[in-house]
Amino acid sequence: MKLVDLTLQVSLKENALTPKRFPVSGVGGDYIGILYDYHYGGMVSTYIDFPGHIEHLDDGADAANCALEKLYRVPANVIHLDCASGFGAVTADMLQARLDTDKPSGALVINSLGKRRFDEIEHRSVWLANDAVEWIVRSGVHLLVADIYESSELHGVFPALFEAGISTVCNPVNLHLLDCGKTWITALPLKFESATQLPCRLLAEYP
Repeated sequence: MKLVDLTLQVSLKENALTPKRFPVSGVGGDYIGILYDYHYGGMVSTYIDFPGHIEHLDDGADAANCALEKLYRVPANVIHLDCASGFGAVTADMLQARLDTDKPSGALVINSLGKRRFDEIEHRSVWLANDAVEWIVRSGVHLLVADIYESSELHGVFPALFEAGISTVCNPVNLHLLDCGKTWITALPLKFESATQLPCRLLAEYP
């Protein structure tokens, strides 16, 4: 089995966690324990948005109650493009042309930027066109992993996806390492009650 970690590492420089040292004395001896205080927003690292991230589109799914089969080892098709910063809209025809099947599985992975990371291009200078979003919705997938989403005009990508019951994973890395057209995707957040946006560990698996 081959595993590819698609998760952006959280840096200590982001002040997301603070380690604390404390002494412990017991029958087994003395030692220094390390505790951590965590302080971060829902969009730190690689993160998942459930439809309820937009209040009026909340379908009741959150990090605590979402069915695990929708997050764990979900069959996925992978689409690779190589769009540079400032490319503009990625269209439905572009996605369909790079898909190796007539219809995607439960999840879809879109690597629009080639070897570039999402933060190595001008922010929102490559995006999913409206017809691309409609194509994704028609495909019937329930989980989308992509390195691009909205344009700078916020032209409605997330509302359309969430209304269709599609959860999205944002800020993935290493998508270019997915060298097969099909994989299994796992996107597991901590089990926070009522949380509809939070970091997750994102893995791709090959036999």
